[in-house]
Amino acid sequence: MAGVNHDTTPVAVRERLSIPRAQMQQALESLRRYVPQGVILATCNRTEVYVLEEDGCPVREAVCGFFEEWAGIPGAELEPYLHLSSDYAAMRHLSETAAGLRSMIVGEHEVLGQVGQALEEAERAGMVNLPLRNLFQHAIRTGRRVREDTGISKNALSISSVAVDTATRLVGDIHRCWVLLIGAGEAGKLVAQAFSKIGVSKIAVASRTLGSAQELASLLGGTAVAFEDIRLEMEAADILITCTGSPHFVIHHELVSGIMESRRERPLVIVDIAVPRDVEPEVGRIEGVSVYDIDDFTHVSRANRKAREKEIDRATEVVDQEMERLVEWWQGLDAKPVISALMGMAEDIRRRQLKSTLKKLPPLSEEEQESLEAMTRAIVNKILHHPIRCLKRNGHRDKDFIAVVEQLFDLDAKGSK
Repeated sequence: MAGVNHDTTPVAVRERLSIPRAQMQQALESLRRYVPQGVILATCNRTEVYVLEEDGCPVREAVCGFFEEWAGIPGAELEPYLHLSSDYAAMRHLSETAAGLRSMIVGEHEVLGQVGQALEEAERAGMVNLPLRNLFQHAIRTGRRVREDTGISKNALSISSVAVDTATRLVGDIHRCWVLLIGAGEAGKLVAQAFSKIGVSKIAVASRTLGSAQELASLLGGTAVAFEDIRLEMEAADILITCTGSPHFVIHHELVSGIMESRRERPLVIVDIAVPRDVEPEVGRIEGVSVYDIDDFTHVSRANRKAREKEIDRATEVVDQEMERLVEWWQGLDAKPVISALMGMAEDIRRRQLKSTLKKLPPLSEEEQESLEAMTRAIVNKILHHPIRCLKRNGHRDKDFIAVVEQLFDLDAKGSK
């Protein structure tokens, strides 16, 4: 795994590496020029690439090359932020991510769906082989089990609720405030719902798709606004929440500066929870304007993590249990062809010998034949149990171990792949 995330990389860098879902197939085609298979996990807090290190593929150089091509960031500039892990660490990282343990808000739900979407997109692009598919499916199962078996997702803080609290502290009487929400996606919906619950004076929703704005506004008892009319709404608003999926700035210095000229006595609070950011950084220098982006809420992450320490410990235990299963399966991959060949040879011998024996015996009832069938299968399984277990445990570390088994039993493992 190679990528960047909110723990080590500021939003100014993360946004340059972000990949909107609409561009994911294009990004995967670009990745294909560097590695034969790979999955890209892109969320507002991370952009990570998972690839299988095989056939001497220089993974680090390949992924860095992809990032340089996609984002136009020179390797030397990206290097301080790039997080790399391999083998067990990379597998565990993905499982913990799907479980919500590596999110800014511990236990949040959205990341589990994003892991599933990443796999679906890579499948569509033909960029997934069996090990990668199983790795992601395992991570998804782990994430579901963590949420079912622990309380890690119950009553968790959210970026949306904290954004509302921050804005409320700054504007005073929230019940007299006008709120303008730009962006009608899931994040925007959560913010708007939080404001609706505390009873603001007015909520207006703007989106590039008016239908989306109308749908959300109707749920909140608010007003839908055409995107081209946001200037008029901003002149009246006390709080601006923006969370679009735009790859470029939506709110510029010139726009806000002009608006503040006509409302010098009224401050404007802007909460930008989009990645890439919607608000030009220079906007925060305008007198009377307070701008907060997603990295300004990192203190929430720390507080949330501390409050949920017991649930984190329980979730970690679940991850530990699931990782044992994954590692056992993963270690058996190298030995899988020879194991299949060994089982096939043993089964062929069992069937031939049973058939020959039945011909020499007096006619048996169906029940008696089934008993013999079950007994011979049990004998074969018991004989092969220990050899197969040894192959799974040692085959990934010692290729000679596999070769000896092939020679010992005269197996054609290539034909069993």
